[in-house]
Amino acid sequence: MSKPVNIRNKKANFEYELLDKYTAGIQLTGPEIKSVRASKASILEAYCYLRNSEMWIKGMHISNYNPASYNNAPNIRERKLLLNRAEIEKIEKAMKNKGLTIIPLKVFIASSGFAKIDIAVARGKKMHDKREDLKAKDDRRAMDRAMKQ
Repeated sequence: MSKPVNIRNKKANFEYELLDKYTAGIQLTGPEIKSVRASKASILEAYCYLRNSEMWIKGMHISNYNPASYNNAPNIRERKLLLNRAEIEKIEKAMKNKGLTIIPLKVFIASSGFAKIDIAVARGKKMHDKREDLKAKDDRRAMDRAMKQ
């Protein structure tokens, strides 16, 4: 049994205030899905956007799958995300507010075997919000340490 795929955007919770979360499918080629299953992908530089009522992800890096030779797609390209119409309309409505963006959070393989991605409509945090989060995190750690002793 192989290890579970766990490709995360670790900076997302620190840099953004997450408002709504969605799970979408990713339209991939054969060699790309094999690379994702081998955890050879990154979403740190990626972002999502709407075009013609379709959701796309840009900047997602998926490494080449060596046995595929000439069948490999480019490492970084736009990939279509698969959401239902109601979810896309809800995101479109939310994106009319200024200062919101759509960011990828996590890529995983669902129990059905398909590659899925968690995305969120988010608002960027200000520096003072980030400081408050760090203080709260330190306080939680201190309380945990005190409870263990």
